[in-house]
Amino acid sequence: MKISKETGEHYIWGINCDGWHLLKQDNLSIIHERMPPGTEEARHYHNRSRQFFFILLGKAVIEINGEVYELNQQEGIEVPQQTPHQIFNETDDSIEFLVISQPTTKGDRILTNN
Repeated sequence: MKISKETGEHYIWGINCDGWHLLKQDNLSIIHERMPPGTEEARHYHNRSRQFFFILLGKAVIEINGEVYELNQQEGIEVPQQTPHQIFNETDDSIEFLVISQPTTKGDRILTNN
């Protein structure tokens, strides 16, 4: 069955950020996300899940365990399990990206204090 952000299950997170489930299984999750200008996600980690972020549109900044990376369109980065991370949109335009998680992050998100 074909899937797209137009047909995937939609949800809102953070401050007006969008997510569309493209694949929602216990062992694998693929989400298309959109972040408006000037937004960020809460810093967190996952005990079980490892993730891969792939930028579709725009430029993101991601902090992974204290290291800061700039991700341009068509670039990606892996975040190992148990590794604190946070993604930012520091631009004046919305960004869109894929978040691929194995296994799913459902019930596996732990917020950090810094």
